[in-house]
Amino acid sequence: MRDEPRTCQNCKQEFTIAATDFAFYDKIKVPPPTFCHECRLQRRLVWRNERALYRRACDLCKKETLSVYDAQSSLAVYCVPCWYSDKWDPLSYGVAYDFDKPFFTQYRALFERVPRMAIAQMRSQNAPYANFIDSSRNVYLAVSVIRESEDIFYAKNVGHSSRIFDSFDVVDSEQCYENISVDKNYNCLFAQYSRNCIDSSFLYDCVNCSNCYMSSNLRNKQYYIRNKPYRKEEYLARMTTMSMGSFSELQALQKEFSKLAQASLNKYAHFTNTIEATGDDLRDAINIQHSFNSYHVENGKYLFRTLEMRDSMDTTNAGFSELFYEFISGGGHKGRMVRFCTYGLEGLDDVQYVDFCGNSSNLFGCIAVRGKKYCIFNKQYSKEEYEQLVFKVIAQMDSMPYKDQQGRTYGYGEFFPIELSPFAYNETVAQEYFPLDETTARAKGHRWKLMVERNYSNVKSASDLSDKIQEVPDTIVKDTIGCVHGGTCNEQCTSAFKIIQQELAFYRQMNLALPRLCPNCRHFNRLRQKNPLKLWHRACMCERAGHDWHTDKCSIAFETTYSPDRQEMVYCEQCYQAEVI
Repeated sequence: MRDEPRTCQNCKQEFTIAATDFAFYDKIKVPPPTFCHECRLQRRLVWRNERALYRRACDLCKKETLSVYDAQSSLAVYCVPCWYSDKWDPLSYGVAYDFDKPFFTQYRALFERVPRMAIAQMRSQNAPYANFIDSSRNVYLAVSVIRESEDIFYAKNVGHSSRIFDSFDVVDSEQCYENISVDKNYNCLFAQYSRNCIDSSFLYDCVNCSNCYMSSNLRNKQYYIRNKPYRKEEYLARMTTMSMGSFSELQALQKEFSKLAQASLNKYAHFTNTIEATGDDLRDAINIQHSFNSYHVENGKYLFRTLEMRDSMDTTNAGFSELFYEFISGGGHKGRMVRFCTYGLEGLDDVQYVDFCGNSSNLFGCIAVRGKKYCIFNKQYSKEEYEQLVFKVIAQMDSMPYKDQQGRTYGYGEFFPIELSPFAYNETVAQEYFPLDETTARAKGHRWKLMVERNYSNVKSASDLSDKIQEVPDTIVKDTIGCVHGGTCNEQCTSAFKIIQQELAFYRQMNLALPRLCPNCRHFNRLRQKNPLKLWHRACMCERAGHDWHTDKCSIAFETTYSPDRQEMVYCEQCYQAEVI
């Protein structure tokens, strides 16, 4: 089998299916895709709503709950305790397959009937306002928090960490604020792409540093200010004049830090312990291609936010599993051979086209089925009946494909159609990585959520907040503060927000000024500081003398998330290591 060019039926651009991709498709018994990898990712992300939360009543106990589905949704929605309870039976919604209708038409009808979990939570405590969390406690307005994390506020993608505020991609860290892509940091503020750092602020690409401030590309350093070394006593004396407790001063420091990051050296990719890898934000990865934000992974391609995965492709937000394909959300812990899944609980084996299923095997087109075998459309069969019927359903999916409003066809081997997603485009993660305006989104066949009028009363203007944290009164926790964006941005702005007690205590302890943006807008600010999920072919920009491997300009080529029009200095591995170590 050789590499083969194809034309994406969504964007109409040519893409290549590699020979190794064909081998994987054969292994998991699915046909090759008709969407390119970027369109496949966008299609999956349309099924994941992380930040648009609404109050509504549980359709079982009738108590008010927080949900990713608004009160006007036609879907059946249960609060988390009710959904996990034995008060209802998913198999009671089972139906026989109708060979006179397309598979996805029937799936959507089942989808609208089977109760859904209001908000995605597993094994967690004291986290009523958190989404996509597992085995964590005391989590507030944070997303994708896992592995026994604790006291996490306004953050995303956090693992095995505690006391993390307003951060993005944090692992094994404690007491951090505004950290982006960090590992094993302690007591660090405004740190990016740094690891094993302690008691430091405004760090960019620093490793094994302590007591460092406004510096970049440092290794194994202590008592540095603006990349200049100081004696301990002088460092401590100078740091008493550096204040982040004043909002006006903090704004100036953030602007300085942005310029520092722009002027710093950048390795072509943020890799740690990788072999044969392309992408960005990879750690302990072997044979991983075109993947991002993944750790302890082996033999994979087109992965995004995965942990302990092997032999998988087109997988997003998953962990501790193998042979996954076209999977988004839920983790799928201890899963194997999971294909086409919009939310997977743990313990799935040999399942296809499933949602909110777990601890089950041999499922096809099922929703919320747990602890069962041999089910199609939530109806149970014998092993022989199941195998025969699956064979017939797959054949019918190809002979009678689903056709969406844009003319795209969906037979067996395609992920769920975009238009069947229960979310509007701007409610989903797709808007973060493939942003669209309302006109463009609607033209492409996406739904669009108009801003909900929230009718806040007695909103305090951000301009009326005290500049210094020391001057902020205890009563601030009772105020509703207007977001500076005022709902005019395209970032799921809530237009107003509150400061909670734990947050105020942290700001006072760390001497940090109050924020002026709502949590969603703050998240989008952090998102803009990360590179896109896209690769460009470039050559090293190093022209420095003294490197044995080049006499003039380095010619080593690589794939990088830094586009050719970016101004940052992007180096190959050899040139970068020669300069920062």
